[in-house]
Amino acid sequence: MRAVLTRVTSASVTIDGQVVGSIGKGFLILLGVGPEDTEKDCRYLAEKALGLRIFEDEQGKMNLGLDAVGGEVLVVSQFTLYGNCRKGRRPSFTDAAPAELGNALYEKFLSICAELGYPPQHGQFGADMQVASVNDGPVTLILDTKELMDSSRRG
Repeated sequence: MRAVLTRVTSASVTIDGQVVGSIGKGFLILLGVGPEDTEKDCRYLAEKALGLRIFEDEQGKMNLGLDAVGGEVLVVSQFTLYGNCRKGRRPSFTDAAPAELGNALYEKFLSICAELGYPPQHGQFGADMQVASVNDGPVTLILDTKELMDSSRRG
């Protein structure tokens, strides 16, 4: 499972001209699901992402988490995070999870975020969406459960 997490001052997602989700200060999370991902990956990624301390404290150090700043979360599904650009000029998306699995794990991720105290605003799986955000910093991180979980096992 992969996520691109951006610290934002505001973000929104629009479908068919209607804003379906919007937040103020917080995290915009673009979420991609791979074919081997599980609910364990969802939980691990949600806990890791929502626990990040990337807001500045009084000394200007990234030391504060979502809870300390009253932050919100916007999650948008994005299968293109599994785009393979190694060959040719058109990306291949065969590394992304099939739609049924992708949607199920996207929904699970949303429910885990809510369970952890951050009921997310969100887009709609598979929809054509327009995402707007005002990046803060900018601070943008890439989280990949395969890399994160492998490194945590190694100590």
